[in-house]
Amino acid sequence: MPSVIWTVASFVVCLGILIFVHEYGHFWVARRNGVKVLKFAIGFGKPLITWHDKLGTEFSIGLIPLGGYVRMLDTRVDEVASEDLPNSFNHKRVGQRIAVVAAGPMANFIFAIFAFLLMFLIGVPAVKPIVGEVESNSISAQANLLPSDEIIAIEDNTVVDWETTTFALIQYVGSEQLEITVKRNGIDTNVLLNTKDWRVDEGRVLQGLGITPYRPQPTLVIQQVVEASAAESAGLKVSDELLSIDGAALDSWAQAVAVISNSAQQKLQIKIRRDGVEQDIVVIPNARQSTDGFTQGYLGVAPVMENWPKGYVFEQQYAIFPALQKSMERTWALISLSFQMIGKLLSGDIGLNNLSGPISIAQGAGISAQSGIVYFLSFLALISVNLGVVNLLPLPILDGGHLMYFFIELIRGKPVSERVQEMGFRIGAFVLMMIMGIAIINDFARL
Repeated sequence: MPSVIWTVASFVVCLGILIFVHEYGHFWVARRNGVKVLKFAIGFGKPLITWHDKLGTEFSIGLIPLGGYVRMLDTRVDEVASEDLPNSFNHKRVGQRIAVVAAGPMANFIFAIFAFLLMFLIGVPAVKPIVGEVESNSISAQANLLPSDEIIAIEDNTVVDWETTTFALIQYVGSEQLEITVKRNGIDTNVLLNTKDWRVDEGRVLQGLGITPYRPQPTLVIQQVVEASAAESAGLKVSDELLSIDGAALDSWAQAVAVISNSAQQKLQIKIRRDGVEQDIVVIPNARQSTDGFTQGYLGVAPVMENWPKGYVFEQQYAIFPALQKSMERTWALISLSFQMIGKLLSGDIGLNNLSGPISIAQGAGISAQSGIVYFLSFLALISVNLGVVNLLPLPILDGGHLMYFFIELIRGKPVSERVQEMGFRIGAFVLMMIMGIAIINDFARL
């Protein structure tokens, strides 16, 4: 229950910040262009807090933190006194209206730069992209990519960690082949992958190529015992070393997991070493359902991991101006990548099962918040960019749809008819609901 509360709280904070940033962009530019703002709302439903500023704008925070809006004076929906006509949104020049509408997504991009700036000033732990395992008969195996290879470039893109490696790889989903440069035994080596059959499911970019990043191996020493678990009930403790199960000596943590997974609700005798003394403990693993519907045994322990080899982990930390440059580069890379992903979804190179909805965002917010401020800032920046990009899509119900109509007006010299706009809004709402429906279904499928 505490983890659920933490996830929900992190989601509310994350969404609240990003919605405020987006709507404040509209609000700030509207005010600068002389548009009268009637209401600035964060959240929907019953207002929890309401107040007014000296210009008469009503501010409110709603009960349901799933959106927000800035309501501006508009003669199409409001009765406007003659003296207020110059302050109505639809009486402003088309360039001013474009600026007001574009300000929301732009605010999200600026916020992403700010979040990345803080992240790089604090310091970002990163892991070199060193291959741990290569799945047999995979695309990478056929190209002779080897364990311990350090990836240093994807085509012409230099990469330094697994994040930049993944971002670079996504650009080439749908391509016929892909050249990767690796450092092997100190020598730069080019590896040509045949990516004709490369498929990305649920964002598993590396898995689709058959690559598993290097990670320290788990030892047989227990680092964590879950409360109210079978392990705690049996008396297992942190720092216990597992030696054998039912008389069979253990060589690895994976071996122990395999035995326990196949022994749900069955009595097992585990020999451990505690404070230098060997002793036997009887445990009965709990049963739980796996994602594929099978019943598995669950003990409720986590292992101590081996230390990272020297040089595998490093920290990206910069002074103010290099950090600002890095932040702008990272934000631009994410914007470009987001548009490319949309294009690949439309072309079918990436399946619709890669779409994520509010549940995935909530889970990501909770995990990143628990991992520390640096990871939470990175997550905020990522979602902020995605929010900005999605709002720029030319769907009439989104900012991008309004911008589309305004640019048409700019070219034609007169506004798009209200009948056409209304039809567009209905189509846009339908398409958006379909996309959200698919994303939510994907979320439930991943639970």
